[in-house]
Amino acid sequence: MTESQNGTTMEEGKLVITRTLNAPRELVFKVWTEAEHLKQWWGPKGMNIEVKKFDLRPGGMFHYNMRTPDGHEMWGKFVYQEIVAPEKIVFTNSFSDPEGNTVRPEFSPVFPIEIMNVVTFTEQDGQTTLTLSGGPHNASAEEQEFFKSMFESMKQGFGGTFDQLEEYLAKV
Repeated sequence: MTESQNGTTMEEGKLVITRTLNAPRELVFKVWTEAEHLKQWWGPKGMNIEVKKFDLRPGGMFHYNMRTPDGHEMWGKFVYQEIVAPEKIVFTNSFSDPEGNTVRPEFSPVFPIEIMNVVTFTEQDGQTTLTLSGGPHNASAEEQEFFKSMFESMKQGFGGTFDQLEEYLAKV
């Protein structure tokens, strides 16, 4: 894997994104772990996020609705596996229905049902390096290949999401 200060790579079928943020680790961790902050920056640019449920603990869930300006809705969820404040968050991410049941996304019958994500936070000189590593969890070979084929799209999507995070951190 090659890493840059703000980079995106693939490693063993995982998307790895690194971003250095001009904010202390405790603040960056806080905006990842409190619903009122998370809804301000999570998701694709231009989407309005509504939090249906937020329970930050192993086995707990962040269940949310993303709405485009023209009213199209998509539901998603994180199911938390591990939280080590302020160092690490491990969660599965998936699309869901309004009740929180895991579903396949509308855009593909072979997108993996669950993506396992590990987010780490390290601080140096008042800046935080955030690293997100995510890949298919319990996925078929076809789902894993499709995930790899989405690399460029996901890179752009997470780039926009992390741009929003950076802008939000400058305001809080």
